[in-house]
Parts: sequence; structure tokens; C-alpha cells
Amino acid sequence: MILSGFSPLLRVPLLAGLTRDSLLKMDPETAHGATITALRLGLAPQQDGPDSAELKTSIAGLELSNPVGMAAGFDKNGEVPRPLALMGFGMVEIGTVTPRPQTGNPKPRLFRVGAAEGVINRMGFNNDGHDEVYRRLHGVRVPAALGVNIGANKDTADFTTDYAKGVARFARVADYLTVNISSPNTPGLRDLQHEDALKRLLHAVLTVRGKSPVRVPVFLKIAPDLDQAALDSIARVIADTDLDGLIVSNTTISRDPVAGLENAEEKGGLSGKPLFDLATIRLAQMRQRTSLPIIGVGGIHSPQTALQKFEAGANAIQLYSALVFGGLDLLDRIKRGLSAAVRSAGKRNISELVGSKTAEWASRK
Repeated sequence: MILSGFSPLLRVPLLAGLTRDSLLKMDPETAHGATITALRLGLAPQQDGPDSAELKTSIAGLELSNPVGMAAGFDKNGEVPRPLALMGFGMVEIGTVTPRPQTGNPKPRLFRVGAAEGVINRMGFNNDGHDEVYRRLHGVRVPAALGVNIGANKDTADFTTDYAKGVARFARVADYLTVNISSPNTPGLRDLQHEDALKRLLHAVLTVRGKSPVRVPVFLKIAPDLDQAALDSIARVIADTDLDGLIVSNTTISRDPVAGLENAEEKGGLSGKPLFDLATIRLAQMRQRTSLPIIGVGGIHSPQTALQKFEAGANAIQLYSALVFGGLDLLDRIKRGLSAAVRSAGKRNISELVGSKTAEWASRK
């Protein structure tokens, strides 16, 4: 997934000719590289002033100035977490990072479904590996909650061991860790969502976390393609652990929302606007099954859809694909919209709206 419509670039004179329209005409990965370079060079704007009091959020022991984060997948290698935080994200999640560097799947592996404002990717956890990403993050001051999304190498002999290595490596530099077992682009990875495999995985990961000098919160990121029985199974497993929260959800392998559109038949995970309903339904259904904090991800593309995630049961949210089409100013619009919604409801904080429509969302088909 590539942020090819990143609006700050429109306001940066040093990037001559690098407009939104030109980015959308580029190969998506090329456009993404240009965006990361711009951020790394400090060519993005910074938020003016503090966030409103209505948005202050506490989740899994993390104190956020606002509950809107950048999702994993954008800054895979931990190159620009500080610039992203300075733009106004309340959390920045980098990765997915695997123990050893890997190139990911063959190109092309990323496709825009422009008519639906969707994105399909089969990146395959391309990243620089633990050592290089740790080197980048060590000593960097990020004025937001820094998350590290950890995964397993495609050719590993044991997925569980790779996740345990990720916890051991990044526990000291991350504010939270995300165990990503829901990408559809690494064969066999989603099998870790099955009950016995998940028990073994979480036992290994949380045992390593327990040996760390710092108790870093650990979130589990699950897929939207799970049925009710699978959600029940996950809820049973996590109830017997000291997992800190869930992220719902990753991309979907379904093509129902984009059937017949350009690039819709490409293999990989679908994200963006077409994912919103499915991801939000799964979020609400998990909220009915657990009291753990939940970060809602998938298809948020407006202040209204951001609010709906909270109403469905999210304690915080993350963006990514919608910024491709909506530009970075979507972040500011969402935060202003959430603050206005809190005031309109006669409340004092966004947390008071969490779960207000869980039952309604959970009953949708």
C-alpha cells in the first residue's frame, strides 16, 4: 500500500513536479519511495498547536495526545517515525519487520483500485530486518506512541520463534509491539490464528516479553476474513493470557466490494474504502467478545467513518490507504471531526463514545 497522494508534497517547492497527479501516474512503489524520501528530508509540514482535550486517550497504558495513528505498512523500515509524529499522528506503527532482511514478493505487487479508492498489495513483508531497523530506531525521539509491527520470515522453520525474536529485539525501543499474524501474503501465516497455534504463539511471545526489563504492551493483529467460530476461538485464547489488546483488522482476501473493477483480480490483500464495512463489523463482533483495548483499522476515509469505528468499539484507530486518495489533510479533518462529535454528543472525551453502537454493527451481514 502506497501513499501516492500524500498532500504535503503539494506544498513542498523543493520537490519540483512531484504533485499528487504525478504521483498517481507513477508506479505505486516508486511513488512511495518518493514520499518516504520527502519525509526523511524533512519536507513535510508539522502540526500547529496541541490536540484538543477531547482526543486525549489512554490505551493499554499508553498516553496518546490523540487516538489517530499511522498504520503499519507505510514506514516498513522505521525510516520516518518522527516526521510522521510531528505531522500529528497520535501513534506511529512501523514494520512489518522480520528477523532477517527479505525482498518480499516479485514486482509488481501493489495495485490501486482507483474507482473504489482501494488498494491491493502482495508485498510479502519486504523489509531490512531486525538489526537495521533497530539501529534506526535506537535513540530516536518520537513524540507519539511508537509501535513496531513484528512478523516472520517467509522461509523460516518456525514462525513462532521469529515472533519471539521480534519481541526480544524491539521491547526496549518500542512503546508497543504488534504481533502480525493476519497478512495474507506469507503462506501459512494466517494459520497462526487457529486456536492451538495461537496458544503456542502467544505463550512464546508473552514469555519473552515477561523477561524484558520493560513491560511493553503487546497487541495481536487479526484478519477480517474470520468467521464467528474463529472469533470465538481467538477470544477464548486471549482471555487466558496477559495480552494487552487487539488490532482489527488487516487486509481482506475478499473481492466482493470491488468485483469487476480494474486490478480487482490481482492476488493479495484489499485495503482502503472497500474494506470499511467488513473490518468494522469484525471489530464490533470482537468488542462483544473481549474487554481488551482494540485499535480499529480498515477503510477509514472520512471523519464520519472514523467516528463509526469508535462507536463500533475501537479505543483508537489507524489510517493508511485512504491517505493515498484523500491526502494527508484527512488526518486533520478526522481529528477535528472527532472533537466536534464529542462536543455534539454532550461528552468530554472520545472514550465516552466507544462502543455506543457495537450491537448495531455486530449484527450487520
